[in-house]
Amino acid sequence: MDTRIQFRVDEETKRLAQIMAESQGRTLSDACRELTEELAEQQRKIITHDQWLTEEVNAAFSKLESGQSKFVSHEEANLNMEARKMKIRNKAKK
Repeated sequence: MDTRIQFRVDEETKRLAQIMAESQGRTLSDACRELTEELAEQQRKIITHDQWLTEEVNAAFSKLESGQSKFVSHEEANLNMEARKMKIRNKAKK
């Protein structure tokens, strides 16, 4: 392992957590490590999504700046969305 994490909990919490971990065939240390890894994976997903979103926004602004964007009215956007929803609903019925 590359690093060590220490934290404090009261004895009752530790005892109950150990009992639960052992009932699942693992140590408390294993359970803490797994939770830490799950938290890190969740954060990786957030970072990846944020990077993707930033790239999409930057691409949209680049398109706008180069004059390649097409603006639609609110009404037209709503009509387009309703048409897409109907298409999806019709596919689901088949």
